[in-house]
Amino acid sequence: MMNNLKKIYCLYFLLAGSFSLNTNAAEGSSAANNISSNPAAVNITPGTGEAQQFIERKFAIQNNHGIHFDGAWLGDVNNLFSGGIPHADRWTANSLFLASLTVDTEKLSGWKGGLFGVQYLQFNGQDTNKQAGSIQGYNSLPGPPPLNRSELYQLWYRQTLFNDKFIFRIGKVDPTLDFNNVLKPVPLEADQLNIPVVSGLIYTPIFVNTTMLGVLPGYYNSAYGITLNFVPLKTWYLSLGAYDGNLAQGKQTGLTGPNFNGSYFYIAETGFNWLLGKNQLPGTIGVGAWQQTGLITGEPDLSEKNASGYYLFGSQRLWYKHPGENISAFYQYGANNSNVLPMNKYVGVGLTAFRLIPCRDKDSMGVGAALSWLNQHSFSRKTELMFQAYYQAQILKGIYVEPVLSVIPKPGASPHLNTAWAGTARVIVLF
Repeated sequence: MMNNLKKIYCLYFLLAGSFSLNTNAAEGSSAANNISSNPAAVNITPGTGEAQQFIERKFAIQNNHGIHFDGAWLGDVNNLFSGGIPHADRWTANSLFLASLTVDTEKLSGWKGGLFGVQYLQFNGQDTNKQAGSIQGYNSLPGPPPLNRSELYQLWYRQTLFNDKFIFRIGKVDPTLDFNNVLKPVPLEADQLNIPVVSGLIYTPIFVNTTMLGVLPGYYNSAYGITLNFVPLKTWYLSLGAYDGNLAQGKQTGLTGPNFNGSYFYIAETGFNWLLGKNQLPGTIGVGAWQQTGLITGEPDLSEKNASGYYLFGSQRLWYKHPGENISAFYQYGANNSNVLPMNKYVGVGLTAFRLIPCRDKDSMGVGAALSWLNQHSFSRKTELMFQAYYQAQILKGIYVEPVLSVIPKPGASPHLNTAWAGTARVIVLF
């Protein structure tokens, strides 16, 4: 009887279109069907390319000459159940639209190893995190003001050399694609061993280690600079980067052109991956260090020159029944020596389960915890702890819904704030 019920259950979801999603090209593996809750922060191309494929079929285009376009729309509604700042807005909403174009120069003109990319970003939202009194940010979509912005998010050229062992990318870029990216799948040779995108958590620390908030360019404040990647082995890499560092002075680098005036952000990272034990459980680790030069400003009326820090992150598959059905863990750590940045130390951990519900092959669920030590020059509370749990479900081809519950026992904005409970309902549309 149980087998019959399972068959009926699976048939229902099959008819509902649950199995219709092809692999997201941004994830880079046929096994990586689970997606990030904010593709703008961690993926070179945010969408699936389905819109382009439809147009090519419609007009019988046989050769796209290496021109690829895709995009994504993310929208969420947040309900602050309890806690938060006095007279807080209990309901807030956010919307993010991305449109991306890449051109493979080899397919277009015969220039081998080149890739040109441009990306447009439109964000309209509210100060969701401030309402909860959260310094870390339980929702990664809203950042610093202005909260209504249209910007040229990325404009870069990428070139591979020496049999793809050396790669550089120059222009207006998002460094979080290459640095401190705990969400990226483990880059192993066999698809069946690959960990899908490590978590669908929506809080800010999963995308930016909180000890680098305010200096590391990223969503939605990209910056002009250069990234160098050395990949001499399939299991080891080294990445170096240098970028416009004016974000440290509160300038919205995502909305401006290049400004090389002595304020720079430098970063270096290395990492490797492995297969653990008789079950060949994949894992990865990365460690990095950074330095911010020039003036750094903060609240209230704080300033300093130069700061530095270091971080590590990693992920490990803990269990699997068969390829794709597994439980994985991630971990993060960071510290800095700044007297101005809002947070000086950070620890984060989480667990993610993939495909554990029958016939829901594209679903994932997970929990995470983020603990940041607050700058005592700016805040009265010493730490801010945050817990979050989510379920990410594919509804239709390229469409996901994600309910999220966030708890902040002692919001860092004030020592007088009570525990904040917040619920988020996010929709992710990839095209």
